[in-house]
Amino acid sequence: MSDDGGGGEGNSTYGHRAFERSRSHFTDRITADGRDGWPVTAGRYRLVVSRACPWASRAVISRRLLGLEDALPMAIADPVQDDRSWRFTLDPDGRDPVLGIRYLAEAYERREPGHPGGVSVPAVVDVPGGALVTNDYQRLTLDLATEWTALHRPGAPDLYPGPLRDEIDAVMADVYEDVNNGVYRAGFATGQGEYEEACAGVFRRLDLLTSRLARQRYLVGDTITEADIRLFTTLVRFDAVYHGHFKCNRWKLTENPVLWAYARDLFQTPGFGDTVDFDHIKRHYYQVHSGINPTGIVPLGPDLAGWCTPHQRGELGGRPFGAGTPPGPVRADEEVPAPGRPGNPVHATPKE
Repeated sequence: MSDDGGGGEGNSTYGHRAFERSRSHFTDRITADGRDGWPVTAGRYRLVVSRACPWASRAVISRRLLGLEDALPMAIADPVQDDRSWRFTLDPDGRDPVLGIRYLAEAYERREPGHPGGVSVPAVVDVPGGALVTNDYQRLTLDLATEWTALHRPGAPDLYPGPLRDEIDAVMADVYEDVNNGVYRAGFATGQGEYEEACAGVFRRLDLLTSRLARQRYLVGDTITEADIRLFTTLVRFDAVYHGHFKCNRWKLTENPVLWAYARDLFQTPGFGDTVDFDHIKRHYYQVHSGINPTGIVPLGPDLAGWCTPHQRGELGGRPFGAGTPPGPVRADEEVPAPGRPGNPVHATPKE
C-alpha cells in the first residue's frame, strides 16, 4: 500500500495526526568526482520512476531536458501498486529487463536489508550490483543539472545557474512547503482544522505565485530553471487530482488565467508535456489511495484539450532554453501512449 509521498512517492505517514513527509533514507550522491563512491558514469545507473509521481516526474523532465536518456536509462513502474509497492508489471514477465527484479523493494533490500521507511520513487539503482544508490528526490535533479554536465547533450539548458541559485532555492522552498507538499497535507488531513490550514496555505502561495508570474514568464530569471520544473509537476496534476481528490478546490487551475497560461506554456515546451501521462496519474491517485477514495473509481474528467491551446506567454519575453536548444524527439520506447487514448491529449507544438 502506498500513501503517495515521502522521500519521493510512496513513503509518508498520515492517520490520526498531521501528514508528515518522510526524509529520504538513502542520500548518497552520484557526483563527477565520485566522492560518495558513486561516480557519474554513462550507463552504470538506472533511474526508476513512476509517471504518476510528481517527485519522480521532476527527474523525468530534467533528464529529458538535459539529454541524459542514453547516459541514465529509465525504468517505468506500474502506477497502481500492491502491498510490496512499486512493481514492474508494465514490462514483459513483470520484471525490469535490465535489473531483473519484479519490485523496486528488491533493490532497496540489496542496499540495506530490513531498511526503515517505505519504497519510494524516484530511485537510482546501481546496475552492476543491483542495489539502490539514492532516493533523495530533493537532491537528485540538482545533481543531474550540476554533476552530470560532462554527459549533457549539446545545447542543454542550465537548469540551476550559479548566479541565481539563492533565489531559486528560496522560491523552491516556498513552493515545496505550501504547494508541492501542501496539497498532500490537505488531501491526507484527518481533521477539519488541519485541512483548512493546509488548503489555505496552498492557495495563499498560489496567489503569490500568480502575482510573480503575471510580470515574468518564468519563476526565476528569463529561462526555465529547476524551480519551474518543481512547480509544473504539481500544477499539471492540479485539476485532474488535487482539486477533487485532495479537496484543494477554492478554484481550478483553469480558472486562474496567469497560472493556467504559465502551465500551458511549460506543457507545450519539449521535455514537459511529452513526459506527462494523465492516465497513470489518475489511476494511481484514485485507485491507490483507498482511504480517500474507497470505491477506486477513476473520474472521466477533466477535459484535457485545453492544455494545447495558445498561451501568449511569449509576450513576456524570456527564452525557454537560454542560449541552448530544445531537446530532440522523445525516444520511441519512452513515448507516452499515443494521442486518442483516454486521459492523454495530443502533445501540440508550442504556441506562444
